[in-house]
Amino acid sequence: MTAKHIVLIEDDREISTTLQAVLNNAGYRVTACNNGMDGQKAITSEKPDLVVTDMMMPRMGGFPVLEFLKTLDNPPKVIMVTANEGGRHKAYAEMLGVAAYLRKPFAMDLFLDTIANVLKDVEPSPPLKRRTKKS
Repeated sequence: MTAKHIVLIEDDREISTTLQAVLNNAGYRVTACNNGMDGQKAITSEKPDLVVTDMMMPRMGGFPVLEFLKTLDNPPKVIMVTANEGGRHKAYAEMLGVAAYLRKPFAMDLFLDTIANVLKDVEPSPPLKRRTKKS
């Protein structure tokens, strides 16, 4: 069975590195991006099973990523993580279709349980076919 693929969009290097390690150790395939623009490119090219995105980031935050996902025919599920305590932000994220919303700091077991619950009905994406160079 192919590992489920997660695009992680997080601008804080320490948080990103920690989350990548936790996800890799749990058996997920991870593509990490440090802003929403790079995240959109990864989502488009790699067609992940799940997107985990921070809300506040330079260049492009999480809300434009959610708005972009609404334009896709078969968007991946999304978990938004944020240190923002505002209730309006959570309501807007839910309106845009997030499957879960986690406030930082969160326990890693809660993070992994949330991912497992969101992905429980998602079939893993097939591995990308790589172009081979013709001799």
